[in-house]
Amino acid sequence: MSKASITVYGITNCDSVKKARVWLTDHGVDHVFHDFKKQGVPPEAVDLWLNHVGWEVLVNRKGTTWRKLDPALQASVVDKASARAFMLEHTSVVKRPVVVKGQTVIVGVNPEAWASVIG
Repeated sequence: MSKASITVYGITNCDSVKKARVWLTDHGVDHVFHDFKKQGVPPEAVDLWLNHVGWEVLVNRKGTTWRKLDPALQASVVDKASARAFMLEHTSVVKRPVVVKGQTVIVGVNPEAWASVIG
């Protein structure tokens, strides 16, 4: 496998992450997988994501993890700084997958966007 320039961030058992990894593999795209559960969420990666897609996109407010959180904790996520700290502490609230190539950041299942960056 050649050195991959695409990284897929997420967790192994997430269906959306599985879809991204299968799609990339099926299209012959070398990529590396970064597992939040095993490797954590790199602060520098979160900073890149926040600068390119914004905290509102990255914090998954529809997921089970978010819904199980105390309402006061949910209410504490109000801006980029609070979202950053929150995502670093609660990695499961990061919307998945996060697909990164260079400075391009794609969040969620989006084959059209993935296709646009593999060329």
